[in-house]
Amino acid sequence: MARSVSVWFALSAILWSVTAISAEQSSETNDFVLTLDHSNFTDTVSKHQFIVVEFYAPWCGHCKNLAPEYEKAASILSKHDPPVILAKVDANEEANKYLANEYEVRGYPTLKILRNGGKNVQEYKGPREADGIVEYLKKQSGPASAELNSAEDASNLIDGKKIVVVGVFPKFSGEEFESYMALAEKLRSDYEFGHTLDAKHLPRGESSVTGPVVRLFKPFDELFVDFKDFNVEALEKFVAESSMPLVTLFNKDPSNHPFVIKFYNSPNAKAMLFANLSVEGIDSLTSKYREVAEQYKGQGIGFLLGDLEASQAAFQYFGVQESQVPLIIIQNNDGKKYLKPNLQANDIAPFVKDYKEGKVPPYLKSEPIPEENKEPVKVVVADTLEDTVFKSGKNVLLEFYAPWCGHCKKLAPILDEVAVHYEKDDNVLIAKLDATANDIVGENFDVRGYPTIYFRSTSGNITPYEGNRTKEDIINFIEKNRDKIAQQESAKDEL
Repeated sequence: MARSVSVWFALSAILWSVTAISAEQSSETNDFVLTLDHSNFTDTVSKHQFIVVEFYAPWCGHCKNLAPEYEKAASILSKHDPPVILAKVDANEEANKYLANEYEVRGYPTLKILRNGGKNVQEYKGPREADGIVEYLKKQSGPASAELNSAEDASNLIDGKKIVVVGVFPKFSGEEFESYMALAEKLRSDYEFGHTLDAKHLPRGESSVTGPVVRLFKPFDELFVDFKDFNVEALEKFVAESSMPLVTLFNKDPSNHPFVIKFYNSPNAKAMLFANLSVEGIDSLTSKYREVAEQYKGQGIGFLLGDLEASQAAFQYFGVQESQVPLIIIQNNDGKKYLKPNLQANDIAPFVKDYKEGKVPPYLKSEPIPEENKEPVKVVVADTLEDTVFKSGKNVLLEFYAPWCGHCKKLAPILDEVAVHYEKDDNVLIAKLDATANDIVGENFDVRGYPTIYFRSTSGNITPYEGNRTKEDIINFIEKNRDKIAQQESAKDEL
């Protein structure tokens, strides 16, 4: 069966806390954003060398926040030479859902940059406020790499706040230059690129080099690094590895947020040290953490340092308390977490070593076990999941829900009715688990949205419920999938 939980599905709360938009909704009529749907999408896109499309859902709060900023940006960009076209598609509309599937829309809002009549598709990875959208798209609609003919050109591009990649060449032709331009085109939505004939224009690094060489500038660690292998795959790997800080800082400084997002999106295991970075004596802890990060560089584990003030969403997700800081959490790609609270500087290296050697037991986030559980739908928490669902000897219908989910709230009274229907049947149990407050481990349940419902028979067959959310349909599903042996034994007991 599919993996238990898309590992970073719940971590999206942390990412949204970093990229949250505070824009007010606008009542103005949308005049500049094109409205596309299944009837005109292909024809419209095919006529443009560059167009940006937002896939949205009318009920999505983040989409509502983005709308006035997106419209304002569209208004400004309509006057750009040449104009930059912004469009939108209601991906929740049934007739448009095939477009969302085609463009791999996994959440809302999703923005895509479509080039060459839609032949080339890139993720939009820029800001979500009007001025930021405008500046980002002006650069995206222009050349993939800017020619730097002076120190002023270079300083305008390399501002010391972001990753910038610059190629130094003896001439703007040849295999190395073509490889570099191919890299710039491929990664242009992630990084800014420049190229020059004179390294003396650049603010850092050896100025006498004539190239070909690629110099990556960054606002952390060693500030720049050179690379001379012009194989495109090698270049891409170099940029990816060099553009990650040794230790990513998670605080309220917006300039750090792109690196935080990159950290959480990386395929590596993630070590996260959360502490109050403003207290006296914190330097000994952070310097030791940095030493450990240097020790494990290139070994499949990334390191993040989170300030207590900015980490509330992370604390909620991991189910930890402020009283436990300083604390370190390591999360694998399979969702397993390993935790050490109230640690000292000298605890960091032994903990990471033990984790790498498989000596640290996983940490399981769980709500307290209910003292009373007398309602028709039984409450399951992480610590009771195994006993209730897998060892109870019952046919169990289990709902994974979120307290804030409107669909879950509508389903609640229906599940109550189903549970009452089976109250006198000892072989059937209706249960629910708050998936936002409890970890779901193992390979049995694939929870990607709420509500998600599974049925486990007494013989161990696990089946997702995908039918209508009515009492009758759910009962019919249970009767179809429950173990016949259990039913027969129940009938014998009644005789």
